[in-house]
Amino acid sequence: MESSFPIINMEKLNGEERESAMALLREACENWGFFEILNHGISRETMDEVEKLTKDHYRKCREQRFMEFASKAIEDGTKGADTSNLDWESTFFLRHLPVSNISDVPDLDDHYRSVMKQFALELENLAERLLDLLCENLGLEKEYLKNAFCGSKGPTFGTKVSNYPPCPRPDLVKGLRAHTDAGGIILLFQDDRVSGLQLLKDGEWVDVPPMRHSIVVNIGDQLEVITNGKYKSVEHRVIAQRDGNRMSIASFYNPGSDAVIFPAPALVEKKKDTYPRFVFEDYMNLYLRHKFEAKEPRFEAMKSMETISGQPIATS
Repeated sequence: MESSFPIINMEKLNGEERESAMALLREACENWGFFEILNHGISRETMDEVEKLTKDHYRKCREQRFMEFASKAIEDGTKGADTSNLDWESTFFLRHLPVSNISDVPDLDDHYRSVMKQFALELENLAERLLDLLCENLGLEKEYLKNAFCGSKGPTFGTKVSNYPPCPRPDLVKGLRAHTDAGGIILLFQDDRVSGLQLLKDGEWVDVPPMRHSIVVNIGDQLEVITNGKYKSVEHRVIAQRDGNRMSIASFYNPGSDAVIFPAPALVEKKKDTYPRFVFEDYMNLYLRHKFEAKEPRFEAMKSMETISGQPIATS
């Protein structure tokens, strides 16, 4: 690759290098759909505690269950069964907004719950800060993107906590199949010792470099729509590794379920095709059935629904 994966030191946004840092952010959003941020305001102590508790929780509560699935998957794959629709991951989900479910998730001790609640709050604030930086680069008014995500109950925000254990046959199964993310902006705290995340750029799979105490950020489908394609969501995947257990904590700052998503009028050029207008929940219902397929047919399906209904979607 001629250019390297974009890494943005957020401290530079507060000083004389702000202009160059904003230019790097713009280039990352327009040409990569992914970037990595350092000095983002979440303390290293918090991140270390989250990592320790997450890895301990996997070993104590999830490893045995995963190994039972894994041994059967490998056995079936060795015998010729189709394993192309399997993902080599152990996962659970936490919902933060509009209503938290963290007290209802089984097998989490009180300390882990408390730490994850605080971590989620810091990630929520960081996501909103990043959205305002994107607004600035796009020439949109401050908080435009945050407001665009607000349905009647505000945005939705949740975290997918994953472990990708060592895989003896990575030729048989993916860590996570290639896909784009359906939502808005995604903040990932990933393992800094075990790699595996890749994105598709210019027809080639590019490694997302593991870095200590960094947050990886990527653009979801909804930001592609709101920016009318100026920023695009990017296909990515996780490659199963023979060695090492990769931790992945991905937090999704998404529109509210009844939020109406459409291109920002300021970013729509005359006589050019625009992205469709739709209710986020309708898009998610389609996405859940077609997650591991190309995004373009999903956009076209939303456009067809818009045309068939012939009725404007209420925006308030």
